[in-house]
Amino acid sequence: MPKAFPPEFRRDVVAVARKGEAPIAQIAKDFGISESCLHRWLKIADADDGIRPGTTSSESAELRELRRRNKLLEQENEILRRAAAFFAKENRPKMTYPLVGDLAADGIPVAVTCRVLGFSKQAYYAWRKDPVSQRDWDDAHLINTALDIHADDPAFGYRFIADELPAHGVTAGPNRVARLCSQQRIWSVFAKRRGITRRAGPPVHDDLLQRRFTADAPDRVWLTDITEHPTGEGKLYLCAMKDVYSGRIVGYSIDSRMKASLAVTALQNAVRLRDPCGTIVHSDRGSQFRSRKFVKALHRKGLLGSMGRVGACGDNAAMESFFALLQRNVLDRQRWTTRQELRLAIVTWIERTYHRRRRQRRLGRLTPIEFETINRPAHTA
Repeated sequence: MPKAFPPEFRRDVVAVARKGEAPIAQIAKDFGISESCLHRWLKIADADDGIRPGTTSSESAELRELRRRNKLLEQENEILRRAAAFFAKENRPKMTYPLVGDLAADGIPVAVTCRVLGFSKQAYYAWRKDPVSQRDWDDAHLINTALDIHADDPAFGYRFIADELPAHGVTAGPNRVARLCSQQRIWSVFAKRRGITRRAGPPVHDDLLQRRFTADAPDRVWLTDITEHPTGEGKLYLCAMKDVYSGRIVGYSIDSRMKASLAVTALQNAVRLRDPCGTIVHSDRGSQFRSRKFVKALHRKGLLGSMGRVGACGDNAAMESFFALLQRNVLDRQRWTTRQELRLAIVTWIERTYHRRRRQRRLGRLTPIEFETINRPAHTA
């Protein structure tokens, strides 16, 4: 960006131009400026001296200052409005620094926000450099260890977990363990707490199967569910899609987090490998299958959703039987150190053993791949 000429230089050029000893174009060329620039300087100088009507330089400066103050007041009002909404949440945030970052992303300077909210910029930048305190890191590590211990034996409550923590290299008092376990809802399966309920949400689909796990052709009925297993790095989640006709796993997805995207990805993988049309996709009433993303994915692919009752594992028994096989043949065979190690074991067992080596009596002692290969020409015809 070019720098502005000094005021003294501008006054001298205007004085030379007003003398009229040379044309404007020649004067502009002699002083190294454009002709339009010189005309603008003359216009401003005439307005400042009262020779012609117009906005003077002082009025322009005052107008700029008023605009700056008006913009500053608008920013301060926006900060106060956003702060009131930020702290009016049901779960009130513990600190204000995230609000500063949100306002900065919307173009409000950090200095203005810190001044209005009453803390220094240095404190905000120090937090942004290290937003997670050592205490938070220690709590997260303790929670992960407690989840692993509880996954090994769901009968363990916070007292048993506190006793097991030193063996895992974690030292913490029982009160701290009780607080974190309560926050994460890590309870013994035998514990009874008044007011604690685990209710599933309302179904988004009717039960179209009514426990009739049969199909007379491929891609008529798919079953789906999610299973989890702990590793040394944390839990690993598997969402699988099973074709009732042949028992084949037509699609699956494996991830370290149990989100709605896990079920959506498994559905998309199944659709890519098959050619479903009007297929019934039956699941339990988990939040992943009730999510808006999963329901929209079903509608986009032209599939029909179906959903069993709460706490009735028999409503999805055919899928539970597959997970029971997986549990016995892979998950419980050893302790898995890494997620990648367990992931490869699951994929290898599904593709190599379950699909191509494990014969099923209901299929006439054929494997799912053999059964589909033999019966595909008939269904195609």
